[in-house]
Amino acid sequence: MANKNFCCFITRTAGVFALAAMLLSSTRAAGTETPLYSFTGGNDGGDPASQLSFDSAGNAYGTTVTGGASDCGTVFQLTPSGGGQWQQSVLYSFGCFDDGKNPYGGVSLDAAGNLYGTTVAGGTGGICTGDGCGVVFKLTPSGGSWTESVLYSFTGDTDGFGPGGMVVFDRAGNLYGTTPDGGAYGEGTIYQLSPNGGLWQEKIIHNFTGGDDGAVGSLGALFINAAGVIYGVTELGGANGAGTVFRLSASEDTWNLITLYAFRGQPDAAFPYGGLIADAHGNLYGTTYFGGANGAGAVFKVAPGPNVIGGWRDTVLYSFQGGLDGGSPTSTLVFDAAGNLYGTTSAGGDPGCDCGVAFELTPNGSGGWNESVLHTFGTAPDGAYLYYGMTPDGVGNFFGTTVGGGAHGHGTVFELTP
Repeated sequence: MANKNFCCFITRTAGVFALAAMLLSSTRAAGTETPLYSFTGGNDGGDPASQLSFDSAGNAYGTTVTGGASDCGTVFQLTPSGGGQWQQSVLYSFGCFDDGKNPYGGVSLDAAGNLYGTTVAGGTGGICTGDGCGVVFKLTPSGGSWTESVLYSFTGDTDGFGPGGMVVFDRAGNLYGTTPDGGAYGEGTIYQLSPNGGLWQEKIIHNFTGGDDGAVGSLGALFINAAGVIYGVTELGGANGAGTVFRLSASEDTWNLITLYAFRGQPDAAFPYGGLIADAHGNLYGTTYFGGANGAGAVFKVAPGPNVIGGWRDTVLYSFQGGLDGGSPTSTLVFDAAGNLYGTTSAGGDPGCDCGVAFELTPNGSGGWNESVLHTFGTAPDGAYLYYGMTPDGVGNFFGTTVGGGAHGHGTVFELTP
């Protein structure tokens, strides 16, 4: 994966603390999963470590880390062609150098249909000699083809490097994202890109210190509310070294980060990789790779509460067991209209594969949540290993990617109907 901690800390165990977490029942439910496209690893791309985004016409967009004309990754489109069939096309193949190399996380669309994303490598170099420190890019449709432009090349100095995640817009058209490395303290950054006379200007709005404010931005995108306040997680750091939930807000030209919650480790949640979502009351929800009652990851809720540091408290909604119910989630969650939560796990499920599951969490009316496994991945031509969660289509279906499996072993795009 793109972030340094995902490569280097994935086998790390969380500490044991006295906080009690709630382990609720897990059941198996009948969801219908359909692979829509299997990547070959060739010119069409491979390893789609990507969230999917949709335009108003129902086309899906994402990125592949490898494959394409130069084997340095692609931006792809899936177009519905009727009868449940989808047509895949490559919009852009990265050339490995100044234009970027190895995109992760997917792309964001603006109102004009342009696509924006990041690559973990490539660009004009900086201190990342020979590989590049990564870029923020834009794809613009023109006459049936797409033109790529680099909005910013990271240098690997105080501006950070290796961004490797989706960017998000505020209402003024500024872009925001995180880097897992670099910055003033070498622990990653939060950056802003602002349009300025046809060019884009980068500004670091927070340098992570590795202390109480955390370290290493998440795989998932930042969450920006209607007031322009940014919420996110750090994968490491914090008071207990197990990651944080933070809020970042601006006053005039100054940005101020507040740590809302520092994860404690098992049986509390620990080490969040995915992004955050919010309910109508401003409560925040996410997943952690470790922690929970069983150390196999958790779904958590962070909400304002009395008598806690920063005025926020954490509740573990579900603790994964690491078996048939799934384990080690890295996904960003989504709500349906009824208030149920949906997500994916990177592991667990079929014990012969350990390839992950898609799950639903449903409020049980007693203040708790019940987990249902909607689909277990890993049986060919099914996909395997899910990192970025799912995207709803608005009529009850969910779409996502797997980085492995499929007919050719290079990942899939799938549709899931609960």
